[in-house]
Amino acid sequence: MADITGDQRVQSEVLEGLATAVNHRTWFVELAIPHLGDNPIEIGSGLGDYALAWAEHFPRFTATEADPERLVSLKDRLSEVPNIEVRQMLLPHHERGDYSAAVSYNVLEHIDDHVGALRSMRDLVRPGGNIVIIVPAFQFAMGPADIATGHVRRYTKKTLAAAMTEAGLTVETIHYANALGLLGYFMATKVFRLMPKEGPMVKVYDSLVLPVTKAAEQKVRPPFGQSVFAVARVPS
Repeated sequence: MADITGDQRVQSEVLEGLATAVNHRTWFVELAIPHLGDNPIEIGSGLGDYALAWAEHFPRFTATEADPERLVSLKDRLSEVPNIEVRQMLLPHHERGDYSAAVSYNVLEHIDDHVGALRSMRDLVRPGGNIVIIVPAFQFAMGPADIATGHVRRYTKKTLAAAMTEAGLTVETIHYANALGLLGYFMATKVFRLMPKEGPMVKVYDSLVLPVTKAAEQKVRPPFGQSVFAVARVPS
């Protein structure tokens, strides 16, 4: 199994800060819902914010976490949600499953063997199901915040599609998301050397800029973005 990379304390602080970006999370929750089927599994659930939002839409949902300490907190937070199962999972692995889909947001960039991780996700999903991924975009934006949180790479549409294809998946949808977010992230983390934590910048962007960005990108896909969103099918 792969090691858990990055400073877990810094990762937790960033997760807690970004939990306040409610509009951003709602947008990314909505992107995945049409592709998740009836019994999805999330790889890398963190604090459980996405799991809680997705679980409202499905009869069964499985949340997972690799870090043992964060897993304890995740189980505690989700213990009273009857349709969510919580378990530990570290990729790559050799487990087989029959989930309708695997969804993983901002996890693949932490894993050295990302093709192996994608194969592991593929093996968890029944034939014809989907792998739904969001990863940070563009290597030029790699900065101190990425390094501190354990990122080993950032992606383009081309590099993510290549990794998915090598893992035996068929790419169905792939596009950039949150174009203005990339500019803000670059300025904040590379120019000003800030961490993406809770604060006025996150609140202003999420409440004022994000809704406009979302509305625009629902009409026209941008040529760049803070993230790459992709859906790949597990072959029948």
